[in-house]
Amino acid sequence: MFSHRETPALVLALLITLGLLTVGLRWSLGSLATLHLQGLRLPPRSAEVARISQGELLLLPAEALPEKRLGSRAVAHGRYAEAVIHFDQALRAAPGDPETHIYRANAEIGTVPAYTLAVVVALAGDRPTALEVLQGVAQAQQTVNQNGGIHGVPLRVAIATDENSAEQAIALARHLTQDAAILGVVGHGSEATTRIAIEQYAAGGLTVMSPLSSSVTLTNVSPYLRRTVPSDFIAARALAQHLLNRHQRVVVAYSSESDESRSLKDEFATALVLGGGQVVQEVDLSSASFSPGATVEQAIALGATVLALVPSATRLERGLQLVRVNAGRLGMVAGSALYAPQTLEVGGPDAIGLVVAVPWHAQTAGASPFVVAAQQQWGREVSWRTAAAYDAVQSLVAAMRVQLPGALSRSPNRQSIGRSLQDLSFFAEGATSIVRFLPSGDRNQGVQLVEVRPGLHSGYGYDFVPIGVPPSPPRTEALGMARP
Repeated sequence: MFSHRETPALVLALLITLGLLTVGLRWSLGSLATLHLQGLRLPPRSAEVARISQGELLLLPAEALPEKRLGSRAVAHGRYAEAVIHFDQALRAAPGDPETHIYRANAEIGTVPAYTLAVVVALAGDRPTALEVLQGVAQAQQTVNQNGGIHGVPLRVAIATDENSAEQAIALARHLTQDAAILGVVGHGSEATTRIAIEQYAAGGLTVMSPLSSSVTLTNVSPYLRRTVPSDFIAARALAQHLLNRHQRVVVAYSSESDESRSLKDEFATALVLGGGQVVQEVDLSSASFSPGATVEQAIALGATVLALVPSATRLERGLQLVRVNAGRLGMVAGSALYAPQTLEVGGPDAIGLVVAVPWHAQTAGASPFVVAAQQQWGREVSWRTAAAYDAVQSLVAAMRVQLPGALSRSPNRQSIGRSLQDLSFFAEGATSIVRFLPSGDRNQGVQLVEVRPGLHSGYGYDFVPIGVPPSPPRTEALGMARP
């Protein structure tokens, strides 16, 4: 039994305890409510966290400068002002590193409330393409933050890498969906990883903006998927129409293990046949029996006039073997996989006349603000992949800025972003044109045909030059594509 003297003390202690519990509960609820705004992360619970970074770890550590390592270490310990200094030093030594640009921008934000997007690439699986995508994301982040952010709130970017692995793509999609800070995703690096991850994203109401995947198999696949490149349906018809003006009989070389390659091959064949042309042979670049010499000789024997090259990125080398062996004997057209430095370097004079369908080319944009800023930031013309990634971020940001009717808050969330992007009246200011989406989720845009010609832009002695566009004055900058 307690004495009357002890009772007031016990009551007071109970009241204090309840007060502390109430304060703690309110603080916890408030922290959870603002988690998406502050961009803070829940404690790591699984292995896939090791493939995600806002600057606290390096996803390409083997080639990182000492200054970049110091910056990452400072971020990991919450010393953001120090991290900015180190990242600035790293950028003076390597100004073209997009990973450093993104981590530097994040460090400058520090603990200030911010909205967070994630970009998923394949840094080890397809490093050149991944770096081109990160260039576009970094440039978009800089543009958004220099212009006041989203309703005054800055944009933070998390980088993730799935190495074009289906297993890792699913794990990352699951983790990003569970992270309340992530409001949208730019990625993935391939059609296969995008397709396999989209179910996870859709279950969490998280919109994915793809800057690379053009396969028709992704058309209408999910209301939570949008693409800032036109589908293969458009590219295939542009290439077929180009050929039908002069050629009729075509041999198509493709990669059977790639969804993207098969998609473009099928669409091209359909468009060619409907236009009166003929596919006289299909050659699988993935086959163990593939021979570039035999392929070209058989094509000539069959009366073919053109080689159509639609390899996957992993079979680019075999596609270029055909370019070299062909040596200009047959005309050549190709999908966007051949828009790469290797085509100019390896193909050399044998690549002259090769026509490639791409979503965008810098020389068609003139002196637009995006092209000028890209030239200043990266020191060269950028590729269509960089422009498409820039457009992906700008589209998500535009959706974040939309104030939906009846909304109680100006703060964007996954639901409001998804609804905005699914509205047929939605548009965003892209790199050099307005971004609009078809009901299917595909971008409402055409393609640009470019041709390999002698030139000085790339440093290889040959350039990709837009067809039907007057050539720009020669320059000596490196081509706007990341080197392997």
